[in-house]
This record gives sequence, C-alpha cells and structure tokens, in this order.
Amino acid sequence: MAKTLILTGVLIIVFFLADFIGLGYLLHPQKWVILSFFVAFSFLFHRIIELAFREKRKNFVQFYLSTIVLRLFMSIIFIGIELYVGLKQQELFVINFFVLYLFYTIFEIWNLSSNLRQNSER
Repeated sequence: MAKTLILTGVLIIVFFLADFIGLGYLLHPQKWVILSFFVAFSFLFHRIIELAFREKRKNFVQFYLSTIVLRLFMSIIFIGIELYVGLKQQELFVINFFVLYLFYTIFEIWNLSSNLRQNSER
C-alpha cells in the first residue's frame, strides 16, 4: 500500500505542476474527485487482496482477477453517475478517468508481479 500512496503523491505533484506550467487545460476540474476515487478503491482492493492472499493462496489468481473485474464495473458506474449529473467537458473527464484507470491498473499489476516473484523464489 505504501507504493500506491507514493504513486498518488507523485500524481498530486504532477497535477499541481500541470497547473503551474500551463498544462492545466489537459486536466478536468474534477481531477481530485477522480484521484480520490482511485485512492479509495486502491486501498479497498489492497485490503481485500491481502486477506485473500492470507486465507487461500490456491485461489489467489482467480480472486485477484475478480477484483479487477469489480473495479471495471465500479468505474463504469462511477463514470455513468458523473455523466448523468451533467458535467461540463465530458470527453476530457472520460479521458482523464481512463488514463488514471490504466495507470493505477498497470502499476498494481506490476507491483503484484514483483511481489509474486519474490514469494516464488522462497
């Protein structure tokens, strides 16, 4: 979880720097809501995966893949609710959301694979 918080800290710095150097137009005004969504889900899924890894190591892969599918469905629901409310710059919101979605997903898969390699060497 510490690595995910470091990643989030880096993203916060990038968001502030984008506004500072004039690239703020590439980010939706709801960027903090999107980032909060991903931090909350990363924390939740990290706890669930920790529990699954501790309880049933045999079913870990299936459990992890199901959390990824759950994240996808919850993301679609989140986007649907935000678009239903009536945001301005909807395309920019969706693009920012999916960039962060891919960023967090790739980071967590990379982090998980490095942890699994360490555990398989034991």
